[in-house]
Amino acid sequence: MILAELEVYHSRPITPTRRVAIGRTVLPADDPPGWGGLLLGAVVARYSSAVDADLMPELVKLTYMVERGQKVPQPRLRHRLQNDRIGLTRSVHRITRFKGSGIGFQFEERHSAPAQYVLAAVYAAGSLDYELRPEVMRVIRRAIGWQGSTENQEQLLGHLTNANPRFSLSASIKSDPVEWALEVLGMGELTDPDADLVQKHFRQQLREAHPDQGGEVDDAARRIAELGEARRILLSIA
Repeated sequence: MILAELEVYHSRPITPTRRVAIGRTVLPADDPPGWGGLLLGAVVARYSSAVDADLMPELVKLTYMVERGQKVPQPRLRHRLQNDRIGLTRSVHRITRFKGSGIGFQFEERHSAPAQYVLAAVYAAGSLDYELRPEVMRVIRRAIGWQGSTENQEQLLGHLTNANPRFSLSASIKSDPVEWALEVLGMGELTDPDADLVQKHFRQQLREAHPDQGGEVDDAARRIAELGEARRILLSIA
């Protein structure tokens, strides 16, 4: 019995144009996050670690844009969302209930398109009713950067369903954005950093924040979002 399903159409790795489209979705989330929200979170947990680390701030920002129903400029994460599926490859992810053996995630095994799968999960959450999206997006943000094994489904479900506060940028950004940004990127002693130095510190802090480098999993998405915003502020004045 299929409890939730996400069908993704995507360009192949050898294709010069990077595209993604959403096909059939079965995403029940009336009791949020529901099976639908858990499937979307599981897809993000399974594939987000394969996405370029430099794109993580953009991914976190995208979750908030979709949650609020904002218009999303294309492309995102270097891929363009479209409705046309002609020429695209089909992949399917599911949560299924097996008779006598509980539930299980079924991830696509024939193809590999991590960025497209993650994007499809986020965009699919935007198709849910507005009042259901916040809890589903909390699950998705919690899944970003997951370093555990998705084969340990009990562990993954436990991680996705734990209570998790909404991520938000530090309140100190409101007082002095530049001073806050310098502090976030570990550049507090500088007053006029150039763009190259900002990028260098951003990449260093990003590596340290990522869970596979010792960063806290629960705090990773918030920290990555702060780093991205700090970089944006400093590059705007560099």
